[in-house]
Amino acid sequence: MSKKHPIVAVTGSSGAGTTTVKRAFEHIFYRDGINSAVIEGDSFHRFDRAEMKREMAHAAEEHRNLSHFGPEANRFDLLEDLFRNYGESGSGKKRYYIHSDAEAEYHNGRLGTQLNAGQFTPWEDLPENTDLLFYEGLHGLVVTESDNVAQHVDLGVGVVPIINLEWIQKIFRDNAERGYSAEAIVDTIMRRMPDYIRHITPQFSLTDINFQRVATVDTSNPFIARDIPTPDESFVIIRFKNPEKLEIDFPYLLSMVHDSFMSRRNTMVVPGGKMGMAMEIILQPIIERMMEARKV
Repeated sequence: MSKKHPIVAVTGSSGAGTTTVKRAFEHIFYRDGINSAVIEGDSFHRFDRAEMKREMAHAAEEHRNLSHFGPEANRFDLLEDLFRNYGESGSGKKRYYIHSDAEAEYHNGRLGTQLNAGQFTPWEDLPENTDLLFYEGLHGLVVTESDNVAQHVDLGVGVVPIINLEWIQKIFRDNAERGYSAEAIVDTIMRRMPDYIRHITPQFSLTDINFQRVATVDTSNPFIARDIPTPDESFVIIRFKNPEKLEIDFPYLLSMVHDSFMSRRNTMVVPGGKMGMAMEIILQPIIERMMEARKV
């Protein structure tokens, strides 16, 4: 951890809704004029799209489990190196995983390359003189026998819908955005489950704040759900690991977010439609204190 070069990590599994938290941080950074170095978690996958397809087929032949949730498909060592180097000197290396043809066109124009969707851009230096490093992805606080990414994080935020809701979101997203069939998505969920339990779930015991969306409609069979529950059909449970450390003012937060309430001494519940607002009200003072600490 570093006061001079702080690291903020937002972690959550695919389809969990980390993009909502990322947007809240973007608003905070814009309002406060914070210059952040942004890291996308999937840029630390070990294999590009074609390589991963081959490796998965090979693993299936050998009756081995392989998924993007586990260490075999990721470079946790390089992610830890980045966090360590940034904390020490505010420097490091990053790259991008290209998700789409539009992203490929952008990066090819920027770098003079001829890359396609599913490939990585070359490694490049982080921008100089950034105020903090912001990570969003699967493994912001991952810990294995050989790598400990979490020890370098100054603020860890988890995004954790209840599991059935997470599956519904993933099924709809992968079908609408990537054209996967429901059967293929269910197969992916089943294949990833051992790595989810071993490497994703434990991170949420290490986060400083967790945002967990809970639907107020029936999600008992996520595989036949016809739509994603709307924000107004849900609550968001916000758990603070150490409220005193973060200087959380619960009376103020309760007064600012209508219909919110406390369910435990360190847990606040807000209407689902107020999730983005609650995130910004909670996170902005924390980030501003981190920026003040850099000046000391």
